[in-house]
Amino acid sequence: MSSLAIRDLHASVAGLEILRGVDLEIRSGEVHALMGPNGSGKSTLSHVLMGRGDYEVTGGSVTVDGEELLGLPTWQRANRGLFLGMQYPVAVPGVPVGELLASAVRSRGGDASALDTLLASEATRLAVGDEFLARGVNDEFSGGEQKRMETLQLAVLKPQFAILDEIDSGLDVDALRDVSRRVEAMTSEDDLGVLAITHYSRLLTELRPDRVHVLMAGRVVASGGPELADQLEETGYEGLAAELGVDALSVEQPEEADPFADPGF
Repeated sequence: MSSLAIRDLHASVAGLEILRGVDLEIRSGEVHALMGPNGSGKSTLSHVLMGRGDYEVTGGSVTVDGEELLGLPTWQRANRGLFLGMQYPVAVPGVPVGELLASAVRSRGGDASALDTLLASEATRLAVGDEFLARGVNDEFSGGEQKRMETLQLAVLKPQFAILDEIDSGLDVDALRDVSRRVEAMTSEDDLGVLAITHYSRLLTELRPDRVHVLMAGRVVASGGPELADQLEETGYEGLAAELGVDALSVEQPEEADPFADPGF
């Protein structure tokens, strides 16, 4: 069994500390949901885990099976088993998904000879039409088409851990069900560990998390079972914060100086 361990993780963007001591551990086959208000640091966490260059890690560790990932470039983190399903997937005009995945498989020493068969199988499971396989990745795709394509890439690459940043964003009911059920199946078929970042409990009705965590102002302030998401539906983040005695829900941006203020002389 593999483990993705995040310990006392601190990170800043443009000099502003966003993550202020995040602790999480996800094991193979587990689904963990991460919820929180806007500005709490959820997307920052996903970018830091994958090594985005303009995010500065100022403390803590991120390991897979005890191997430190911080300091490694993004492609090496991917080769060690991490996958990021982005909130806003990038379009790659002129590069079909088959070519993209073949390059990814070969970069980690794999055999891409059976890729076409696997790609066709996953496209069927996710209701991805042939025309989307032939076009450039995410090139003029709708939100739902982008998220189906992200999930298809996840299913073909079979990483150890997937960080899914609002994979439910822009999905209609059918797409949400198809994507969630495919991810859920991977947890049992491939022992995939999942960190699903979401605002909405509707994702969790399909993706059935083992643990739910709430992030506020850069820290995990509560963890529990699926019932924690139900509690949030009833109380909202402000109600939970009041119950926990948490002062800040989000990371406050520093106030900019008013150019028209009295200079004081």
